[in-house]
Amino acid sequence: QANNAYTRDQWFHSIIWKKNIFKYRNILKRSTRPEVILKELKGLVDFATTTPLQDECVTHVPIEIVSELLVEEDLWSSRASSEELISIIAPLLDNNPPTPEMCHFFSRHCVSHPRSPIVADKLTPIAHRILKHNVDFSKSQHMRHFVQDYIRALYSQNAGEVVIQKFVSSVHGPGSGCPHPRVLPNLVAVCLAAIFSNFEERRMLARLNETPNSEKDLGEGTEETIHEKELQCYVTVFLYASEYDDWRPVLAQLLQPIPFPSDALAHEPFIRRFRPVMERIGTDARCSSHQMVQAVRKGKEGWFHVYCPSSPVCTDDGQTWGHMLKTLLHCCCRCKWFLSQLMKKQLGACLLLALRDHSAAQEALCLMLEWELIEQEDQKMQLVSTLQSTASGRDNYAALCQRQLHLRELQQKGGPRKLTLPSRSTDADIARLLSCGSFGNLEVLSLAFTHVTSACAEQLIKLPSLKYLNLWATQFGDAGLLMISEHLHKLQVLNLCETPVSDKGIAALSSMTNLRKLNLNSTRLSAQTFEILKQKLPALQEFDVRYTEAW
Repeated sequence: QANNAYTRDQWFHSIIWKKNIFKYRNILKRSTRPEVILKELKGLVDFATTTPLQDECVTHVPIEIVSELLVEEDLWSSRASSEELISIIAPLLDNNPPTPEMCHFFSRHCVSHPRSPIVADKLTPIAHRILKHNVDFSKSQHMRHFVQDYIRALYSQNAGEVVIQKFVSSVHGPGSGCPHPRVLPNLVAVCLAAIFSNFEERRMLARLNETPNSEKDLGEGTEETIHEKELQCYVTVFLYASEYDDWRPVLAQLLQPIPFPSDALAHEPFIRRFRPVMERIGTDARCSSHQMVQAVRKGKEGWFHVYCPSSPVCTDDGQTWGHMLKTLLHCCCRCKWFLSQLMKKQLGACLLLALRDHSAAQEALCLMLEWELIEQEDQKMQLVSTLQSTASGRDNYAALCQRQLHLRELQQKGGPRKLTLPSRSTDADIARLLSCGSFGNLEVLSLAFTHVTSACAEQLIKLPSLKYLNLWATQFGDAGLLMISEHLHKLQVLNLCETPVSDKGIAALSSMTNLRKLNLNSTRLSAQTFEILKQKLPALQEFDVRYTEAW
């Protein structure tokens, strides 16, 4: 009665499949000897993996049967029977997630026999599949517990750190980019949950008062050693995950809120072991990585504060913090806001590292003096004394004094009121032009159709009387916009037409309350940012947002 040969064959194989499943189910229900159960299970798995029947129940039903058998834990208490059972049922999980009973059984094997060869041979593909395909561990906590115990079993083997490194490398893949976007978030979720559990167990252990003092002290010492090994195991996963360039920005974003318990942040061994991870993130050249060491929002501390020399858990005399500071100052945080926050909260750390001849700390102190962020004379003298205490500091302070002298000459009254640079002018041309003569009266500057970039902002902020700035069709970007918004408060007309600025830089214009005309034609302006900008710039009379999202 079948319409074609394929349908006829599927009917035939479905009858054979149902007959065999019925047979295996009855035999396995009646059997009590492990060797008989293992033999029948092997036949069941071989039949399920070789049948031509194409239906999802081909593997689902055998997995249900195996899960029912795993409830009887006494049958699989020996290492030999447990290893043989895992070897038999592993093919069923090539394309299917393990059930809670299976995960519990696998976890028990990892805890009881962590050095078993089956852990690396048979359980690794199962852990890989969970990390690649799991969507939400809150709905499948049994899988998370299994992966935690599996990682801990890997670490307990000989050369455990090398084994962990190979495991992280295998889940990432051989290429420069991991093809599975869920792997890293899942791996981080597993390790974070394990670290939380680790410190929760420590707190419970500290509250135990039932045992006598001698036994209690001995037990606590043993438990403490176990907890330290477990903690080091999961920190090692973070350490090797941070080595991959494609993972580092995502890892930085996941770690920015400092998702660890307060006990961990006060635990010196954890902070010391975790330091290389944050140093790699904090010194990464990409803004998407190193910016994540700062606080996720105002009023909350970030990793930049955790590794500050004044922090009680700082163990490297501020070297990590100094490297982070250098990266931030040379990229996206060379601005008044960052330096003012640094002055308020971490000025002592800057002074300490400057005394120890750290170049980034000395540069930060010079910028505080140059931009007049220090109001009290005593503090100014303290900064100057600190800079003059080392040879490199004296050089930096001498260069600052020279810049200040040039700045006073530059800002002397006189010079032209209007200035237009020819096309093809570069950042070097602007610096060369402003290095001679006085421009204290300059109010109108046109750099339209030149080759200037955000780097010229360091020259533009030296023009205190500037009211009109035309940057049409230049490569002036967000970094330059952030800088001029903090210094050129007299600016009334700004033309950014056809520049690569985006919401990140445009939002900073809200501090330029004297703006009357603003041209954002053909920029990456969003409608939401434009609405916020209009609310914060009451003096704005004319604006051009054609060919943007806000148009």
